[in-house]
Amino acid sequence: MDTRTEILTMCMVWDKRRDQVLLMNRPNRKGFPGYIAPGGKVDFPESIVDGAVREVKEETGLVVKKITYKGLDEFCDPEQGLRYMVFNYLATSFEGELLSEPPEGELLWVSLGQALELPMQDWFAERFPRFFQAGTFERSVIWEKSTGRTLKETFMVYSDSVLEQSEVK
Repeated sequence: MDTRTEILTMCMVWDKRRDQVLLMNRPNRKGFPGYIAPGGKVDFPESIVDGAVREVKEETGLVVKKITYKGLDEFCDPEQGLRYMVFNYLATSFEGELLSEPPEGELLWVSLGQALELPMQDWFAERFPRFFQAGTFERSVIWEKSTGRTLKETFMVYSDSVLEQSEVK
């Protein structure tokens, strides 16, 4: 079977001084409607971090200055031969002005404590706190698209000296 891999990024922009994050409200026509962090496909042959910086600029107008790798979300569908990898980043320094007409949806600065009250996809609500936790994470999900069934899920958190792992079958 032929397989294909799609590489994407997601970058949470956090204004620590105001304790606010920048989210965009994606309309239904764009897929994944609701509030989400900026991100998208990595263009070949750009690096993954360069893809994250570019996506933030294209979708918000901001230029990321300080960015930290937070973790990987990977989704595999054996029936389609698809591996979908999302590299997650946290940006804590940036410059520029927000776009007046952003291409992916309305932009909103929202307090960290109120962000999860906004309408968003379940997978994004689950991922959201991980951007602000110590260490990096790795989540791998194998599922069958035809049945919507999760076959296996592995979640790991890495710190400087400790590896915590939980596995759900």
